[in-house]
Amino acid sequence: MGSATHRVAVLVYDGVKLLDVVGPAEVFGEANRLGADYKIVLVSPTGADVTSSIGIRIAVDAAATEPAPDTFVVAGADLYPRTPVPRDLVEATRTLAGRAGRVASICTGAFILGAAGLLDGKRATTHWKVAHELAARCRASRVEPDAIYVRDGTTYTSAGVTAGIDLALALVEEDHGPDLTRDVARALVVYLQRSGGQSQFSTPLQGPPPRSPALRRITDLITANPGGKHSLGELAKHLNVSPRHLTRLFHQELSTTPARYVEMIRFDMAKALLDQGHTATQTASLAGFPNYESMRRVFVRELSLSPAAYQRRFSTARRANAEE
Repeated sequence: MGSATHRVAVLVYDGVKLLDVVGPAEVFGEANRLGADYKIVLVSPTGADVTSSIGIRIAVDAAATEPAPDTFVVAGADLYPRTPVPRDLVEATRTLAGRAGRVASICTGAFILGAAGLLDGKRATTHWKVAHELAARCRASRVEPDAIYVRDGTTYTSAGVTAGIDLALALVEEDHGPDLTRDVARALVVYLQRSGGQSQFSTPLQGPPPRSPALRRITDLITANPGGKHSLGELAKHLNVSPRHLTRLFHQELSTTPARYVEMIRFDMAKALLDQGHTATQTASLAGFPNYESMRRVFVRELSLSPAAYQRRFSTARRANAEE
């Protein structure tokens, strides 16, 4: 990117989801503290201040006629999967996108890009709940409902809410490389940057959370520290219950065993570590697998791929998207 200031224009409007704005903005802001030079500008179609979806007022810096941005980001809202995108938003988007070096949308901001014709002939994603509606509206686009984010040329789209942080991290990585990006993620206490090719659904999100507060404490413990000591006996001690009773709780509420649940959480962590460039041996240790072979068996069972083959396909956010 060089030493010149990189202008990031974020399009906001009444009803915009606040986290879609501040999540990516914090990534760029944290990157500045580590040596980058991003200038974040909030723009609205007319330059007037707007009100977010939760009623918080957002002070706007400029109208859509502001100087050409290097990166143009369209934040999402709950409105536009349900209603047509207003003409002023469409025109503002076309104006800014036409002058930008790259264009990105956060969550349902893809509906605004689509209404402006900016997804025609491109791959795209959005929140999985409304991906079918985006596909219906943007028939000239190929919607990928399970991706965290998608890059097609200089156009980027992301899935719901926190996936906007993953996308912003990917943009920073494109500009400044993986080392600074990992430092940004650590500073923001973002556990690990996920590559765009990963699923929107991690193991804990594939089913309803445990109804039992006790079991929820155990699943939260495992998720917070996948590499910890999580034998059946150790987990049972946390609740002062017998291993048999804990196993019964897992079967009743999650239709799995404690050991399998731990294994799948570690599998998710291993994918993220491989995405970050760790070696397979390092990954097995950091993710809490007893050894490399035990990790390899899980990868082959779940993905029909070895860890090495997975890493070649999804090695870093930048490389994964470049291969696509």
